[in-house]
Amino acid sequence: MPVALADLQATLNALLKPDDYRDYSPNGLQVEGKSSIGLLVTGVTASQALIDAAIKMGADAILVHHGYFWRGEDPTVTGIRKARLKTLLDNELNLFAYHLPLDAHSSLGNNAQLGMKLGFKTEADLDPLNKSRVGVWGYLEEPCSGDELLVRINDKLGREPLHIPGKARVIEKIAWCTGSAQSYIEMAQEAGVDAYLTGEVSEQTVHFARETGLHFFAAGHHATERYGVQAVGEYLASELDLTHCFIDIDNPV
Repeated sequence: MPVALADLQATLNALLKPDDYRDYSPNGLQVEGKSSIGLLVTGVTASQALIDAAIKMGADAILVHHGYFWRGEDPTVTGIRKARLKTLLDNELNLFAYHLPLDAHSSLGNNAQLGMKLGFKTEADLDPLNKSRVGVWGYLEEPCSGDELLVRINDKLGREPLHIPGKARVIEKIAWCTGSAQSYIEMAQEAGVDAYLTGEVSEQTVHFARETGLHFFAAGHHATERYGVQAVGEYLASELDLTHCFIDIDNPV
């Protein structure tokens, strides 16, 4: 039997606890559609391509990490926003989006899932007093050189990362945060790690890594954030009577 929309929403909110975060966009149900859910599609970003693919599969709801209505954006419903919302509404397709709560969940979140995939053991948050800064640090289960970690990331994520070599011959302690968290590199350095890994890089990040001797890896915003939403989708499929399918819309960034 399909799951009631209200039950799916309640389960997600209980799992991800969106009220705990000061975020840049609304977390939870962003666009309301059908009142019951049989097929849930997950993806990284609520792009037109993902919406179209979900409709083709007969989905009743989409769950993403990057949804709509970001702080500071033009709020008018025009252009690609109009097209996306029209497609969702015309097809009664629910859209759920969770940003920081999906990054931060201790077992199903983006950071936790990426760490498991790359063989990192999480020790603690980089900034435990600020839930809006969701980076973590820990240890490599199998310490290795920077070049060896580069190969591992490439093999596991299917995307060659940018690597700014550091001074540690063997990387044992590492900090990481998926997505666009290059500014956390200073907190990583203060935590005394050998390396910092995130999705994106800025010009000044390279200089900071070189001058502090920190290994730095930029492994791709999309590539590092594919795993949390999949894990949540699989959790929902096991807990509720619905079918889950992850759709990966390729993005080289």
